[in-house]
Amino acid sequence: MLRLSLESLEILDAIARRGSFAAAAEEVHRVPSAVTYMVRKLEDDMGVAIFDRSGHRATLTAAGLELLNEGRHLLRAANELECRIKRVATGWETELSIVIDTIIPQHLIYPLLRDFDAINSGTRLRLLHESLGGSWEALLERRADIAIGVIAQGPSGGGYSTHALGEFRSVFVVAPNHPLANAPEPLATQVIMQHRAIVIPDSARQMPAYSYNILSGQDILRVPSMADKVAAQVAGLGCGYLPLPWAKPYLDRGELIVKAVSEVRPQSRLCHAWRSQDAGQATKWWINALTHSPLIQQWLNAEG
Repeated sequence: MLRLSLESLEILDAIARRGSFAAAAEEVHRVPSAVTYMVRKLEDDMGVAIFDRSGHRATLTAAGLELLNEGRHLLRAANELECRIKRVATGWETELSIVIDTIIPQHLIYPLLRDFDAINSGTRLRLLHESLGGSWEALLERRADIAIGVIAQGPSGGGYSTHALGEFRSVFVVAPNHPLANAPEPLATQVIMQHRAIVIPDSARQMPAYSYNILSGQDILRVPSMADKVAAQVAGLGCGYLPLPWAKPYLDRGELIVKAVSEVRPQSRLCHAWRSQDAGQATKWWINALTHSPLIQQWLNAEG
């Protein structure tokens, strides 16, 4: 008798990734009590403890960790099988996962979502958010089919294609009430490192992390998204570089000011990337739409 189900493996995966039963329940659209029940039932059916509940927070046992690792292989295989079957029958994927790097405001994607809905393909969409190398990792590990706004220096490994989006300029900004606001320019590295930086950590789990504009020994406040980084800097909680398109509205209102620095950072290049092998009709639709849509390019070209 089969004691494992794909649903239970999906819940276990969600708990491990999100860090709690409650967060996992939100992701899988279940109430927390239902998630707890399914984990308990899985433990009872298999006759093993998957979580150690002796501490303040439930943690995976050795058996639970093994189940998680092997279960993820089964989930990927099941998802790929489902997608292959539908592609054979119709050419359209059952589900398409799109990772949007935190540098890209999600609202820029909404017009394309509406256009995709209008064609009634039957393909379910799943949007993910990652940062820096985490966006590439999601693509290479097949957690995503398309990555929007990834840094152009992609990792080795192949299996993907790219389309250049363009370059964007970052500016070093602080709030008017920040100690650096009135400091003489250009700001030397030794001066900047005395003040806390607001950073978005690389969300990659396995790949080497990208590190941008962080000085050795500098105090750091880590935040989960670009919107949070902007808000923290507007609040005067720290300093740092922001992509000019993100900073521009706050510069216009005087909520942030640009400070010249002695070591100028080069411009960064972004691209779209997608898994090019066995791409179905939904992937092709999105790549064509992203390639021809001017929305992101116009946003990148915002002038300060």
